[in-house]
Amino acid sequence: MSGVDSIAPSALVHASSVIAPGAVIGPGCVIGPFCTIGPEAVLEEGVELLSHVVIEGRARIGAGAKLSAFASVGLPPQDLKYKGEPTGVEIGPRTQLREHVTVHRGSVGGDGVTRVGADCLLMACSHVGHDCQVGDRVILANNVMLGGHVRLGEQCFLGGGAAIHQTVRIGRHAMVGGLAGVTNDVPPFANVFGLPARLVGLNVVGLRRRGFSRENLHALRAAYRLLFREAGVFAERLEAAAQRFAGDALVEEVIAFLRAGDRRRELIRPGRMAAEANGEEEEG
Repeated sequence: MSGVDSIAPSALVHASSVIAPGAVIGPGCVIGPFCTIGPEAVLEEGVELLSHVVIEGRARIGAGAKLSAFASVGLPPQDLKYKGEPTGVEIGPRTQLREHVTVHRGSVGGDGVTRVGADCLLMACSHVGHDCQVGDRVILANNVMLGGHVRLGEQCFLGGGAAIHQTVRIGRHAMVGGLAGVTNDVPPFANVFGLPARLVGLNVVGLRRRGFSRENLHALRAAYRLLFREAGVFAERLEAAAQRFAGDALVEEVIAFLRAGDRRRELIRPGRMAAEANGEEEEG
């Protein structure tokens, strides 16, 4: 361990770990064997690094976060335009990074900071590319891959092996099925699946588990049917939904998401909705 004067007295640091001068190790942190921490890293109170963890660049790890073996945070972006600019990464409080997770720091092509929110779970071998913005309580299952500049709303769930193309937005409480290839924006509360991924309905199970009411689900389902299953010009359906569901906060959130889309990035295309595929109506 290098000579460092910024380690809190209550922190426990294994003798085999290397901490560069300038790093800040907060009270109650536990640094396991063979970890490497760079000079600009800040570990807030109670962070735990199990073993062989690498933290580089302007990295801030939130209080109570836990990083498992061979996780790496803050390494340079996989972007050939990157020339060593001083960019950073932030990991939220109580977030867990399991084995071999990689979170790269930002680039000058974004806002310079990659962010992962609070209370997230990034399962083994998942990857968060440069300049991604990941909301609170997001779950990435094993081997999920986020390209650069991806934005995930709070409480998204991405199934194992899902691949998200750079710059894609995924709204909050959305569900992405395992092995899905997502190249287009996914609206809030949606359920998408396939390669290429298609919209197959609402994330009904997830919404129920998070306490959304029957009335919430009925309104969202009706709005989704109008937006994604009716014939006609999409812009006209969008305006019709805005008028019909005026005052419904959840539907208005979906409409705001759709209106805020980048014209260079299309919305995900509908497939057969789950109820249609099963030959029956979804229960509310």
